[in-house]
Amino acid sequence: MVKILFFIFVFTLPAAVFSQHHQEPESGYYALVAGGSKGIGYAIAEALARRDLNLILIARNTDTLLAAKNRLESLYPIKVETLSYDLSREESATEIARWCTERNIKLKMLCNVAGLGGAEDYLSLSLDSLRYMVRLNVESCMALSLTLLPLLEKHAPSYILNVASMAGFAPIPEKNLYSATKSAVIFFSYSLYYQLKEKNISVSCLNPGPVFTKPSIVKETRQKLGWIGMKMAVAPNKVGEIAVQQTLNGKLIIVPGTGAKLMSIALRALPRRVAVMIYNRVGKKKS
Repeated sequence: MVKILFFIFVFTLPAAVFSQHHQEPESGYYALVAGGSKGIGYAIAEALARRDLNLILIARNTDTLLAAKNRLESLYPIKVETLSYDLSREESATEIARWCTERNIKLKMLCNVAGLGGAEDYLSLSLDSLRYMVRLNVESCMALSLTLLPLLEKHAPSYILNVASMAGFAPIPEKNLYSATKSAVIFFSYSLYYQLKEKNISVSCLNPGPVFTKPSIVKETRQKLGWIGMKMAVAPNKVGEIAVQQTLNGKLIIVPGTGAKLMSIALRALPRRVAVMIYNRVGKKKS
């Protein structure tokens, strides 16, 4: 029991102790949301719009980008720019940074939301699909953070919000590649927090449990996690608001919802070998 309490203390310490309080940004600044046309990305974009931040939304699909732009500009007194990019492309981060620099964008916040999950995983994925997931989930986050760093530093205090997942807290055999990529985002965010602290750039990492952005996620959550998963679920708009609010408060690790928070503490307290064994048994039992 003492050992478990010690683990809980150590793993939850950064989220509490290293939290800083920042003022909300002044108007006239921009937030860039990679993957901001729908789902959690759109919810984050709307939470930023409520704070009078202009937006740069990036996604592949032009139609969904324009729909998001029209809706946000009709609801809030802000300007929304849209850029259609496949963020898995090697050139995308450099081209996006160049676009922002040439227009002298007053960048206050970078939100790396773009990512890929899906029902298939490592043993059933093609090599092309595997590489696509790694590039989108991990490389795009790291590349955009680096290429946009000069603009964020210029307009400090500023913020980086990386979106990982509770799946990144422990290995999941049925979601091997997905949990591995999200774990990489978490570790990257922890280290980047300290690397950018002296530059007055705050780094946060959002780790939601189930977020019902489409029917397939509801079905999978019910099948794989049962009532526990349903209790951990948080609505997208609530996730977006919590993510932005806590990012502006300088919190490093963000887990929305009481149920998800408690589960994340348990996952981080357990030895990884035990956590992966539990996930493996649950996955086989439900499949």
